[in-house]
Amino acid sequence: MSLNIVNLVGRAGRDPEVRYFESGNVLCKFTIAVDRRSRNSDQPDWFNLELWGRTAEVAANYVRKGSLVGITGALKIDTWQDKASGAMRSSPVVRVDRLDLLGSRRDSEAAMPSYADDEF
Repeated sequence: MSLNIVNLVGRAGRDPEVRYFESGNVLCKFTIAVDRRSRNSDQPDWFNLELWGRTAEVAANYVRKGSLVGITGALKIDTWQDKASGAMRSSPVVRVDRLDLLGSRRDSEAAMPSYADDEF
């Protein structure tokens, strides 16, 4: 048995970047800052998020820098070869399946409670 589930609640570190493909797919990327549960930690942990399809469109329309969001997804590792040095590089990315907009109506122009991507 294997299990790969990530649940996070944090604030968007930047406005989402959105890409539309000729195939009709939509990709949205942004980061969130998540506070650690430790009293001694004053630095948040940063997570790169990747959203596809309708979930990506919802994020593009409603998430802004500073928005409080909850996500559920799976961890994946992106790997590539550095063009300058030729070294292999990697970066963890959370592939988001569900996005919950957690801010109050005052925090966002229009609040939508949640959206889960049905394209799996």
